[in-house]
Amino acid sequence: MKKNAVVIVGAGSTHTPGIIQSLLQKKDEFPLRKLALFDIDEKRLHLVYDIMKQFINETYPGLEVVVTTNEEEAYTDIDFVFAQIRQGGLKLRSSDEKIPLKYGVVGQETCGPGGSISYGMRSIPAIIHIIKMAKKYSPNCWILNYSNPAAVVAEATRREFNNERILNICDMPTAILLSYSKMLGLDSWQSLDPCYFGLNHFGWFTALYDKEGKDRLPELREMILTSGMTACSDKHHKDKDWQKTWKQYAEIVKDYPDFLPNSYLQYYLYSSEMVAKMDINRTRADMVIEGREQEMFAEHKKYLESPESYKSPLQEFTVFGDFIVDAASSIAYNKGERFLVIVENNGAIPNMPADAMVEVPAYIRSWGPEPVSIPAIPTFHKGMMENQLASEKLAVDAYFENSYDKALQAIAINKTVPSTTVARKILDDLIEANGDYWPTLK
Repeated sequence: MKKNAVVIVGAGSTHTPGIIQSLLQKKDEFPLRKLALFDIDEKRLHLVYDIMKQFINETYPGLEVVVTTNEEEAYTDIDFVFAQIRQGGLKLRSSDEKIPLKYGVVGQETCGPGGSISYGMRSIPAIIHIIKMAKKYSPNCWILNYSNPAAVVAEATRREFNNERILNICDMPTAILLSYSKMLGLDSWQSLDPCYFGLNHFGWFTALYDKEGKDRLPELREMILTSGMTACSDKHHKDKDWQKTWKQYAEIVKDYPDFLPNSYLQYYLYSSEMVAKMDINRTRADMVIEGREQEMFAEHKKYLESPESYKSPLQEFTVFGDFIVDAASSIAYNKGERFLVIVENNGAIPNMPADAMVEVPAYIRSWGPEPVSIPAIPTFHKGMMENQLASEKLAVDAYFENSYDKALQAIAINKTVPSTTVARKILDDLIEANGDYWPTLK
């Protein structure tokens, strides 16, 4: 069985231990010959490696491990690039959330003018650079991108590279499937075969088939309407803020019962209500800084106190890592397994534009994704998607054209924004906050 070389880009992330854990636990399905960890932040990079090296050494003795801030060393002789960067760090995530809230608009990591447009225009050049370096040093490698906002990034990579040997993915639908499977008493999220359509963080489940071929969606919908939504076992998605999300999820199902939604639709369907629940002085960025960030620093402190006896922490929930490893395995060994991924539409949703980057089921082969075609979608969902798609495409236009007008249009047309006057104020503040991370808009 061919062994693989993987580089995790953005390896200083709090999510990296979960990816490493999945890579090691799946060594029979996806064997490694080399694991490279790359980040531009050397301190964070070595912090994560310190925490995980005991698990790596004991689980995979003899595995070649490269820990580096050097691009040539990171990308040379690589089969798969796992990209999961946060351009601008948590400091600019905070700006993305707080600037819109200042004007009464949703402030969220990947939604609205901050999370979609600001973060998107910041991420595009970094992802393009990563892909160029990967293709320079390992021309035949596959790039699997987890970096947000995935929809905007996918549109940019479509234009720049035609997404050749590039697969943009998101674990949120999978995390929701984990909750569904637990509510239905199934042993794994892979026990459900979903039918789904949408854009990233903007979609709907239309059916959920179990291994016997029965659609469990009607049963699950009744459970949600009767008893509410139950969070999965992921520690991250069980915190207080996510509990509010699951409560709102049930409200979406009550108001729009035809399909089951991606949880992020709450920010578009209930924008004013979501703003009323947000605290500009303490947004999700602050909670991550106080939560996952501090937990990782505390874990590293334990390592420093006793390196010889330290044991790497193992996560109880690894969908984030499992999904990207399983997708890579399906490519590496031409398994043709079915996943929800982001692809160029080209008729998969017949009444959406051919060049839309949509999130749909696809069979993942060695040559890439083969999307599943679905019937034409209803007018309501089509209208919602076309509005969001226009906002995302205009944001990418703004980046490539250095256009202030296109950036303003991207924000003004976004469903979370009430007026052009508000859009302009948000844009001007975002320009100042992003500085050199954005192109100069004219």
